[in-house]
Amino acid sequence: MPGTDRVEIRTLKVGRFCVVDEEAYKILSISKSKPGKHGSAKARLELVSLFSSKKISHVGTVTDNIHVPMIEKGKAMVTHIDGEEVHAMNMKDHSMMILPVDPDINVESGQEILWMEALGRYKIER
Repeated sequence: MPGTDRVEIRTLKVGRFCVVDEEAYKILSISKSKPGKHGSAKARLELVSLFSSKKISHVGTVTDNIHVPMIEKGKAMVTHIDGEEVHAMNMKDHSMMILPVDPDINVESGQEILWMEALGRYKIER
């Protein structure tokens, strides 16, 4: 999967990110069981989506591989708002960005925002 890396589930930590069903999730908790008579140790991940705030659980053996998204973060200056789109200038390279409006965050022209990109999707953090 482009824009991701593969790691074993045993190496994941709370607060990090993983990809399940081609969506990026933040890890809320990890619980691991001991290996039993008929199988290997299992790990149960409690996850929340970065873009839709949907919560899910993922269960797998600790030796299973899982994708981890490469997340890019940065600052931008809002130039204007056009309907459901926020037009902003990236402060790093001065390129123009079009970000989706987040109803939970109040955004105005001239304001500096923090943005996050994972798997080709963008989100305004604050």
